[in-house]
Amino acid sequence: MASTPPKPSPSFLGRGSYSEAVRIGDILRKETVGGLLLVAAAVIAVIWANSPASDAYFAIRDLRVGYEPWHLELSLGAWASDGLLAIFFFLVGLELKREFVAGDLSQFSKAVIPVAAAAGGVIVPALIYAAINLNDPEAIRGWAIPTATDIAFAVAVLAIIGSHLPSALRIFLLTLAVGDDLLAITIIAVFYTNQIALLPLVLFLLPVAVYAFVAYRYRRFFRLHPSAAWLILLPLGVLAWGLLHASGVHATIAGVVLGFAVPVFRSAAGGGPAAGPGLAETFERRFRPISAGFAVPVFAFFAAGVSIGGWGGLTSALTDPVTIGIIVALVLGKPIGIVATTWLMSRFTRARLDTSLAWIDLIGIGLLAGIGFTVSLLVAELSFGLGGAMQNDHAKVGILLASVLAAVLASVVLVSRNRRYRRIEEDERADADSDGIPDVYQRES
Repeated sequence: MASTPPKPSPSFLGRGSYSEAVRIGDILRKETVGGLLLVAAAVIAVIWANSPASDAYFAIRDLRVGYEPWHLELSLGAWASDGLLAIFFFLVGLELKREFVAGDLSQFSKAVIPVAAAAGGVIVPALIYAAINLNDPEAIRGWAIPTATDIAFAVAVLAIIGSHLPSALRIFLLTLAVGDDLLAITIIAVFYTNQIALLPLVLFLLPVAVYAFVAYRYRRFFRLHPSAAWLILLPLGVLAWGLLHASGVHATIAGVVLGFAVPVFRSAAGGGPAAGPGLAETFERRFRPISAGFAVPVFAFFAAGVSIGGWGGLTSALTDPVTIGIIVALVLGKPIGIVATTWLMSRFTRARLDTSLAWIDLIGIGLLAGIGFTVSLLVAELSFGLGGAMQNDHAKVGILLASVLAAVLASVVLVSRNRRYRRIEEDERADADSDGIPDVYQRES
């Protein structure tokens, strides 16, 4: 009696579904533009903050506007971090829900490895930073700074150096960032909330409930009439944001909650899930340009400006354990955490790396994930304060230097890999042309 052949081990980082690859490819193209704007805004801020006109930069950043009786008289820098970043986190909420409800990550077998890798990429950097700053109770508060990946910045680098890299690597980078965002949201909500006012927090649930009901009940109406969201849902969102801000919980969490309240699938009247993109994906397309093209770059402009203070100031920053901890954690801790966790998952489960890829590809992506910018800058402000605190300035220096160093090291690894995949594509194209066979793989990548 013939024995049954063993089932082949499932691979991870394969091509995935074609529709998901197309959707994520569209997201990554928009994030590339946003990443370039983010970098430009940060460069302008650093140059201005260290120029003879630096007083003007800090005067603009610290200019206070708003209504004090509602505790909303904030500096422009605080409005950018508390207000504009809520738009960014709204998109994060939409993406998280879309991925785990209808995306490839809705399947446990596909979600477990990138989510575990993201967790490794959070835990290892946090432990490295904590170990370096263990003896300083003030500095240890920044343990969460090096846990985040800036997807816009990372994708902008990848677009420049990795035009021929497999789409699976780009999707893996995005899912890593999605997992990072989920963990970063949890960290901000749990560890960076000092005092909670219960009444505003309870009242916050009311506009969220109305928002969710209206979005679900009239999802087709909001999908077909773009202005309706601005006139109906936006006021509810602003009210929810204001109440959460008054409660003491960081107001950007409101964006995540509202993103989760948007339905993913179309209603039965709209044709159901098979009829096309639901309201969450529609909102994602409408509002991502606002987030990537305005909200995040403006935040970067106000958050990245740090007065280095010449060579003496730079030396002081580079010898501060805060700076050292951030650089080591992002540049080394991120790739170690991501690659080691992925290897352990493949070692102790039946999953195997797809045969079209190599582990050096994951090392390159892990290095690229060490670009921690937007959320890292936000966590630095939550850890050390928005003003001119020395540790906050040194943390910004560490984030900027680590992000640049991670981008350079990732480029060194991925440029050579990009050449290899380009040669493979050229050989496949030549074989396809000689055989008269359409190159479907090129259309799918």
